[in-house]
Order: sequence, then structure tokens, then C-alpha cells
Amino acid sequence: MGRTLWGQSVESLGYGFDGTMNIRDKQILYMALPSIVSNITVPLLGLVDVAITGHLGSAAYIGAIAVGGMLFNIIYWMFAFLRMGTSGMTAQAFGARKLTEVVSVLLRALFVSLVISVVMLCLQVPVRELSLKVIMPSDEVAALTRAYYNICIWGAPAALSLFALTGWYVGMQNSRIPMAVAIVQNVANILVSLLLVYVFKMKIEGVALGTVIAQYIGLGVALVLLFRNYWRLRRYLCRQMVLTRGALLRFFSLNKDIFLRTCCLILVHFFFISAGAKQGDMELAVNTMLMQLFTLYSYIMDGFAFAGEAMVGKAIGANSRAIYDDTIRHLFRWGWGVAVLFTLAYLLLGRPFLSLLTDDVTVIMAAQAYQPWTLLFPLCGMAAFIWDGIYIGATATKGMLVSMASGMILFFLLYFTLVPLWGNHGLWVAFVCYLAMRGVTQTLMRDKLWV
Repeated sequence: MGRTLWGQSVESLGYGFDGTMNIRDKQILYMALPSIVSNITVPLLGLVDVAITGHLGSAAYIGAIAVGGMLFNIIYWMFAFLRMGTSGMTAQAFGARKLTEVVSVLLRALFVSLVISVVMLCLQVPVRELSLKVIMPSDEVAALTRAYYNICIWGAPAALSLFALTGWYVGMQNSRIPMAVAIVQNVANILVSLLLVYVFKMKIEGVALGTVIAQYIGLGVALVLLFRNYWRLRRYLCRQMVLTRGALLRFFSLNKDIFLRTCCLILVHFFFISAGAKQGDMELAVNTMLMQLFTLYSYIMDGFAFAGEAMVGKAIGANSRAIYDDTIRHLFRWGWGVAVLFTLAYLLLGRPFLSLLTDDVTVIMAAQAYQPWTLLFPLCGMAAFIWDGIYIGATATKGMLVSMASGMILFFLLYFTLVPLWGNHGLWVAFVCYLAMRGVTQTLMRDKLWV
């Protein structure tokens, strides 16, 4: 089938595993580490955007970046099924060596991403205005947010197409191309934004245009690497299979569950933020800082979840129960190891980390009262991350939705029960139990994954 970018042929990539611990661990790290690197580039870009706008002469620019960034995070988060659904279906087709279906899944995902993009562009004004009515920023911030949004929305076709391509690459057991694309895209974003803002004096419009240009550069790199490494797959192209009724129904059935799951996740996280804000500025600041510890942990665990998507999906496609069971065992070994490591790190280095985020001693002292809850993030959340990857690889999206819905229900039950009694501590109890509930539910339903 020809060599890929990483020196492996499509036929041989990932096959011939003997099931030993050493080989399986190497496979997991081969998939996980590039995904972790890709994840770490995300907050770097946000920090640079804030730094650029922070020197434009008005706090309103920072506010506009915060509001505009949040809007697009929500929008793109809702369509993350284009990545997750694509990776599971691709991994299973690849494991079964159904290369015609491998190609069809990619084209199907790209087609859907472009259709959604067209709808987003057509509805951009009502979505923008409704969002601003809900958030209710100041008039100055609202005006700057509109300018930012009006430009960034044109990056939607590239952003959503990259979701589809990234999912397909992961399903093909290749997480290094998405890593390369993410690095190139984020470096381009930084350089182009700096050029437009400081050389061409475009201010917030320059930051927005830099983002859009970088998204299309990322898409271009992803397509170039696709043609370079998988061009010979074109012989398996069957146009009649791409948009068949049965294939589309399965695609939307799987992704409907992921979409609803994502809505539940967004609801919990944004309710958590707003609930902290209602308790006062100090609680909001404390919760925001401590959530950075959870975000850091999630970037690492997502890498292992990506490995689970690829490897479990391939094992199911190849109908190898031995590799399937062995992969899950090793994924959880890595999960427990990382969870223990992070727990120790938060126990020993929690205070220094908070000092990096703020020099306000009052905030740091207030945060320390809630810091014990951060020690529960890794152990309570580990199973949810690992199982998410496994469920995606197994295309068992209904189970993901059930686990997220059960976690969300528990979160709100505990919130309304405990916050009136324990205040902000009650909010943290609800969040930690929400994480644990997701993992427990998925563990109880694990027997349904292999059918």
C-alpha cells in the first residue's frame, strides 16, 4: 500500500502485535503522546491572544476576546462529534481491513462538516445576537465581540473539516499528523496575528483574521499530508457508498448521541462557572484557578483516551477479543499511574502552581481551603476519560450519553442539596461526584461493548 509519513504501510500499520505488555504499552504511548502535545498547544494560543489584546490600550479588547473565544468554544465543542464519531468508525473499518469504508467514512464526515459550516454561516447573525443577549457584555465589549465574531465565523469550514480529518487520522492509528497540524496551525496563528496587529494596525480584527488564516493553513497542511501518505487509498473510493441512506443513518445515529452528551457536558461546566460567580468574586476567582488543575489533567488523559479510540476500534474491527481485552487492561494501568502521579503532584506542588497563576495572597489563601478537592480530580475522573475513549472506539455512543446524563443528574441533585448547606464546598462535592458517576456508569455497562 506504500509508505506513510511515519515509515509504515497502510496494510502493516498496527498489525502483528503479540499481546505482550511491552508492545501494548508502546502502542498506547505511540498514540497518546502526540495527542497530549496537540492538546497542550491549545492553552498556549489562548494566552497569546490575551497577551496581544492586552496591549491594545483598553480592557474591552480582553473582554471581547474572552466573550468571542467562549462563543466559538461552545459552538465548536458542540460539533466535536465530527472528530469522535469519525475516529471510532474509521478505526473499526481499518481493523476489519474494509478500506472502501475507511475512505467513505472520511468523505462522509467532510461532507457533513461542510453542510454544518454552510448552516452556521447562514445563521451567523441570529446566533451572534442571541449569544450577546444571553451574556450581556458592556456596549463597548459587545461591539468589539461582533467585529471578532464576524471574521472568525468564516473559519468554520476549515475548523470543522479539521475535526473530521483529525478523527480519521486517529482512527487510522496516526496521531502524529494531527500533532504536526496543530503545531503548524498554532504557530501560524501567533505569527500572523502579531503581524496583522502590530504591523498592519488591525487590532482585534487582526487577531480574528489571524485565527481564520491559521485555520485554513492547518486545513491545507492536513490535506497535503493526507494526499502524501494516503493517496493510494483512492483506488478504494466508491462514490455510491459515501452517501448511502444506511451509512448516513448510522453516522447521524452515533453522532446524535455524542452531540447530546456534549450538550450535557457543556451544561455542567458552564453551570459550575456561573454558580461560582453567584457566590461572589472571590469564589469565582478561586474556582477558576482550581479548574485549571483539572484542565491540565484532562489534557493528559485525553491523550490516553485518543489511544483507546484508535486501538479498541481497530481490535473490534479485526474481531480480536484478545487484543481488545489486553488494550483495555493496559489503558487502565496507564490511567491509574497518571492519576496517582497527578494526585501526588497536586498534593506537593499545589501552592506553587497557584502562585504561578496569581500573586494575590488573599486569593491563594482562599483557594487552599478548597485545594483538597483537587486531589480527587485524578482518581475520581480517570475512569471517565479512559472509558470515553474505549466507548468511542467501540462506537457505543449510547452508553456515553447515558453515563454523562447520569453524572449530570447527580451533579444537579447534589448542587441543590449541598450548596445551601456547605456553600462552595457543596459545589465541589457535586463536581467530583459527577466525574466519578460517569466512570462508575460506564464500568457497569462495559459488558455491552463487545457484542
